[in-house]
Amino acid sequence: MHKSVSLPLTNENGYYEIRLESIGGFGANLCGKMLGELGALYLDFNSLSFSSYGSEKRGSPVKAYIRWCEGKRALRINSPVTHPHLLGIFHEGLIGTYPVLEGVSQDTKIVLNTPLSPDDAAEKHRISMGELFCLDALSIAMKCKSRINMVMLGAIAKASGFLPLTMVEQLCLDTIGKKYPALMEANREGLRQGYEAVAPASGERDLSPLPDTPRETFVWGYDNAPIGGVNPRIGSTISNDLSPSREGYIPLFLPEKCINCGLCDSTCPDMVFQFAPGIYKDKECMVNQGVDYYHCKGCLRCVEVCPTNALVMALEKEYPNKPHFISNQHLLPDAIRYQKAGANSWITSDSYLDEKRVDGGVV
Repeated sequence: MHKSVSLPLTNENGYYEIRLESIGGFGANLCGKMLGELGALYLDFNSLSFSSYGSEKRGSPVKAYIRWCEGKRALRINSPVTHPHLLGIFHEGLIGTYPVLEGVSQDTKIVLNTPLSPDDAAEKHRISMGELFCLDALSIAMKCKSRINMVMLGAIAKASGFLPLTMVEQLCLDTIGKKYPALMEANREGLRQGYEAVAPASGERDLSPLPDTPRETFVWGYDNAPIGGVNPRIGSTISNDLSPSREGYIPLFLPEKCINCGLCDSTCPDMVFQFAPGIYKDKECMVNQGVDYYHCKGCLRCVEVCPTNALVMALEKEYPNKPHFISNQHLLPDAIRYQKAGANSWITSDSYLDEKRVDGGVV
């Protein structure tokens, strides 16, 4: 299925460039591959797509790059997209955490997954450049039982101004439909609703940008690269905010049902459960204090393993303060719960009295 489509805008090399900013688990890598196929197989463009990511762990930063040019022009650049014509941001929590808005110009079209209205999102994140489009892709995906990447793909097609929805639907049918036919209808519905739901911000935005957050940057090459290699993107450490990786659900802790068995802590990949000395059944032991949502990525393994249903699946939007239970069973506000300066030493449970965990590791 081919259709004559012309690129609306190109850079000095004649390329139309797209960048997707996401995290592991949201499907941006697949979305980028599909956009690459869309250009090459359906639009008769020369097309290039590739991704940049580390361990592929859920919650780690992911970037996808797509380049298109007219079929008569050679595509000779294979490097990251630094000045995108179209920018897809799969989670607004990435803004301010990573420099996802770098390279944005007045001509850039930005598609942002956020529950906020386009104008509120522009004001909150001080997005003064580019044409901003917003939608609540997470809620749509949960409603349709689709994936966020399909909803974002529909929104990106609409925001582009030149990608036909029918062609993107055919792409999904030819790729996802053949491999996962049972999921095709849900994904197609997510695609359509993403296309229909995305809305632009008003053109009148006189917002001064927020000051840049000081951060250490590295420019490495052959002469100055560290011997042996280094990974500058730290993973699941005490300073890493994993909250953007959640897909609408959180484990809700019900302390009155907890038997302090420690199974939740044993199965948690990011050690978000805190235990402290306390009393359980008139005996001194290590008592579960609940979930540190700053480091929780919403995998819900703890919900599956809990033998007493002391951890249950809940919709995150229904708990805007992301509750954290302490020994007196009061709720702490986010500012107190988020101990970003570092974690105190703690012991997991009475079955692990010989193991002491300090700053995210076992010693």
